[in-house]
Amino acid sequence: MSGTYLGMPAFPEAARTSTRNTQLRANLTHATRTIRDKRAAAVAELDDWAELRSAGRDIKDRTLRHLDRYLLQAEEAVTAAGGAVHWAADAAEANRIVADLVKAKGEREVVKVKSMATQEIGLNEALAAEGITAYETDLAELIVQLGDDLPSHILVPAIHRNRGEIRDIFTEAMGRWGRPAPDGLTDRPADLAEAARLHLREKFLRAKVAVSGANFLVAETGTLVVVESEGNGRMCLTLPETLISVVGIEKVIPTWRDLEVFLQLLPRSSTAERMNPYTSMWTGTTDGDGPSEFHLVLLDNGRTATLADQVGRQALRCIRCSACLNVCPVYERAGGHAYGSPYPGPIGAILTPQLRGLQSEVDASLPYASTLCGACYEVCPVAIDIPEVLVHLREQVAEGGEGHRAERAAMKAATWLLDHPAALGAAERVAARTRGLHPRRLPLPGPAKAWTDTRDLPALPPEPFRDWWKKNRKDGSR
Repeated sequence: MSGTYLGMPAFPEAARTSTRNTQLRANLTHATRTIRDKRAAAVAELDDWAELRSAGRDIKDRTLRHLDRYLLQAEEAVTAAGGAVHWAADAAEANRIVADLVKAKGEREVVKVKSMATQEIGLNEALAAEGITAYETDLAELIVQLGDDLPSHILVPAIHRNRGEIRDIFTEAMGRWGRPAPDGLTDRPADLAEAARLHLREKFLRAKVAVSGANFLVAETGTLVVVESEGNGRMCLTLPETLISVVGIEKVIPTWRDLEVFLQLLPRSSTAERMNPYTSMWTGTTDGDGPSEFHLVLLDNGRTATLADQVGRQALRCIRCSACLNVCPVYERAGGHAYGSPYPGPIGAILTPQLRGLQSEVDASLPYASTLCGACYEVCPVAIDIPEVLVHLREQVAEGGEGHRAERAAMKAATWLLDHPAALGAAERVAARTRGLHPRRLPLPGPAKAWTDTRDLPALPPEPFRDWWKKNRKDGSR
């Protein structure tokens, strides 16, 4: 598999292939069920979880309503603390800014903290085109990079791999990227972690430039926050001389006090921990402590357009916890690669089409990658109503798409019928009297027949409800 999502098929075709991969489904089923059970237990410990969830939603909504003001406040605070702020309208501009900063330091390699924003803009590929090698230091991202693979999960990018596959990847590929895997490497988690630690240590000690994202950006102080579980982030954020952080503009929060809410919501929703093992915070630069040069790249890349949609903008509340992926029956069976984006699962099905637009076949298919069961909304720590946004985006696809003439005609006919009660009643009576002639599946070729291949047409009652009501409830009683 190549290192880019470009050229991947639309979700139905990709899912048709991935659901036949029994090993993939076994890996995903085991991992997602384990994570979601642990998350449920961690959340149940807090009596005020519902109030925290509402607070997180309200803080995000208030921030989005005044995003311009908070971003300018953050820029002023970062600059006052010794950092430099760059604004990137799209992926190409962000990649150019980062590449120019690295080249200005005379470097040809960088170490990276796990970052969804840099995956979104394809930074690694853009740097490679400039002769710069980006080394992923998160364990799961390292597995993906060494395996010439693609991330398939927001929190655990290599969730589709089992221990045996990881051992084989380390044994075969580590030597090409640096220190080889130890001889006789087993698939014990401790041995795999030790192999990764030895491989990465030389890169941490050698690198002069690091690239990160951020989980949060506190506007009042200009403080950036990265939460992680392995310590690789702490190494990248403190050892190199130059730090470059690519951060989506929606990651800003107004005050330091607001951060307290999210540092309770995020770890329990993502890793099912009460708090993250490593929470790194930095504000600009400080002589003799950490990087001497700090650059913040504020990324738009479709976020302003998303903000303009009153229904769809709630996707920008997302704190990248991945709880929705772990409860989604579609994701569990299809896997992350089927979504054709760094953002898989339910949140990807609403975020990606808004960031990239609905023009391509891949993006137009994503709002349909759901059963609308609502499990994603129930676990979302910032109460994003993902089913509502999915239906909203489906409406946009239907309105903007070509074809579907039969569906449009059927909807127009239904609209007219529902607007004329007498005609509706007559149609119901005719349908009830001819119900013995109705097929359980449509015999005609085409999409309608395919739809009924997995569904039975509902059986009609002997008489319409309104006729039954008139006959049995003449006095209007209940």
